[in-house]
Amino acid sequence: MKPENTFNSKESVDVGGSERIPSEMRAWEVTIPAPIDSSPSPIHFVKHPVPVPKTSEVLVRVISCGICHTDLHVAEGDLPVHHPHVIPGHEIIGRVVANGPQAGRFNLGDRIGVPWLRWTCGVCTYCRSGKENLCPNSLYTGWDHDGGYAEYVTVPEGFAYRIPSAFNSVTAAPLLCAGIIGYHAFRRANVPAGGRLGLYGFGGSAHLAAQIAIAQGIEVHVFTRGKDAQRFALELGAASAQGVYDPSPVSLDSSILFAPVGDIVPKALENLAAGGTLALAGIHLTDVPSLNYQNHLFHEKVLTSVESNTRRDGEEFLTLADRLKIHPKTTEYPFEKADEALRHLSHGDMQGACVLRISEG
Repeated sequence: MKPENTFNSKESVDVGGSERIPSEMRAWEVTIPAPIDSSPSPIHFVKHPVPVPKTSEVLVRVISCGICHTDLHVAEGDLPVHHPHVIPGHEIIGRVVANGPQAGRFNLGDRIGVPWLRWTCGVCTYCRSGKENLCPNSLYTGWDHDGGYAEYVTVPEGFAYRIPSAFNSVTAAPLLCAGIIGYHAFRRANVPAGGRLGLYGFGGSAHLAAQIAIAQGIEVHVFTRGKDAQRFALELGAASAQGVYDPSPVSLDSSILFAPVGDIVPKALENLAAGGTLALAGIHLTDVPSLNYQNHLFHEKVLTSVESNTRRDGEEFLTLADRLKIHPKTTEYPFEKADEALRHLSHGDMQGACVLRISEG
């Protein structure tokens, strides 16, 4: 059996003779959701007790945490409050420092990833049919439970991932949501072999989906408002890059909408070839305008949403990213500047993903 470490959160203790767990940790929490540019900010830097791992959970010392658009939706109130004063963050890389009761999947010191999907029930129709991403009882890191804008986090061991050694801890962080969700959206978009794929928005998730597609011989066309993002797309190998409402230079077999802007949907559908699929990849989308059946939906076009991912999606993506040498472009922020990183994300025109550096390891 692997060693089980439990501890009293009221005092500092040694774990495995090598690492001391403090009683308190620094963290960012959402106070009252509001626009990120508000004064005061909707997120505050605070101190919290270090969490105690429950049955089948592990305690992780956080090394890095990616900044995801969903974090912005949580902070700004686009998503309803599920856990008051929640600590955001769900693209987490860290080291296992303690095992809760009955936890034994990981050794102390193992580097693991903590993703958006925290828990599913395992017994509903969706879980039993391989569609656990649709589980009505599912829980999410950084929304239903405290996440990775903190020095420590807990995770049910069955929902964590081993991280390929090829990725350093900052580079690996966006893989845990931007990468996995982008991969799931890519699959939902039904891109044909050698086909043409449109990507609307070009942040953390889209630039990873683009790399997967290009590595497999798919022609990628990018639609984004930011000039820097357009240049970045072309540098990665996109065939074209233009504004989000511009006509496509070619008919597209498939498209993925990453930008949370419903107004883009009609234009994206117009740019599709007959039989094409548009996948909506975000957890939040502003209202979609009225659609004209003849212009937007006829000719067997498919409009589909994307909800979270299964653990199988995650394992497949991490294996594929390692094999294809998919590497996120990241901008590193110190832990103390999470609010600044979120503001940067909200303003758009970024290259790749923002990542908080929380500790060494």
